[in-house]
Amino acid sequence: MISVKTITTVVALGATLVASSAAAQCRPPSSSHEARLLAFYEAPIVFSMAGAPERLSFGALRLGGEVIPVPSPSPVLQHPSYCYQYTTNNTKLAPVFGRPRATIGLPASFALEASYLPSITVGDAQANLASFALSRIQTAPLTGGRMALLLRAHLTTGQVRGSITCPRSNLQSDDVAAPCYGSQPSRDTFHPNSYGFEAALATNSEGGGIGAYAGAGVSSLTPLFRAGFTDGLGHVDNTTVDVDLVRGVAFGGATIRPTSSIAISAQLYVVPADVTTIRIGAQYRLR
Repeated sequence: MISVKTITTVVALGATLVASSAAAQCRPPSSSHEARLLAFYEAPIVFSMAGAPERLSFGALRLGGEVIPVPSPSPVLQHPSYCYQYTTNNTKLAPVFGRPRATIGLPASFALEASYLPSITVGDAQANLASFALSRIQTAPLTGGRMALLLRAHLTTGQVRGSITCPRSNLQSDDVAAPCYGSQPSRDTFHPNSYGFEAALATNSEGGGIGAYAGAGVSSLTPLFRAGFTDGLGHVDNTTVDVDLVRGVAFGGATIRPTSSIAISAQLYVVPADVTTIRIGAQYRLR
């Protein structure tokens, strides 16, 4: 479901953090390239809606997943402007991010959504991510249930560990003062933490075979990156880079339900300040 290489490059700080030693802390402003780059890679991970809103009866269960193509950031953002101004980020992005999803119907038209990616290792990265959402759908009167309003709150937390600042390919033993001087790759950690709120208006065709929706929301992003590199002289770099950002979002999409059990969805997810992504998903109704 997931290319962990994609998530490990979300911070895309390349070899920029290893120049300092000890446990330094950097808090770049929201306008910095570092902050904007962190926000850029947060966008595909935010736990947005899976598809057109649908009222689920109490105990109804849907299982599925989604795939999100990850675009490449602007070359400008690959040059730090605050924490490390004289280096260039080394970004090698994988094409997609994916995760499983489950939705269960609750009383009073509420629904609980969850996604969990257990601790798995792919290549040089180890990911462990969890997302949750609580939503409520309200159908509009006099529309026969064909139009609805969805209110939703979501949360994502977890971590990804791997060689981000100094992968083995960047190690060097010629210049003590240059980045990545040493023989062991870094063991860095990225925490893509976020929470937010969304509202969407939806309409369904007669019989419910096709649904369309559009909405907007706000997300609070608090990503944290921690370097973990020991150079050839034994100096340990545990530098942290953390930001606190608020982003407005807009989205729209459609869902096709070829049967009462199957739903296939596509969504355009726009963060005007950062990036536009596409989300493609499918769900199967167990009961």
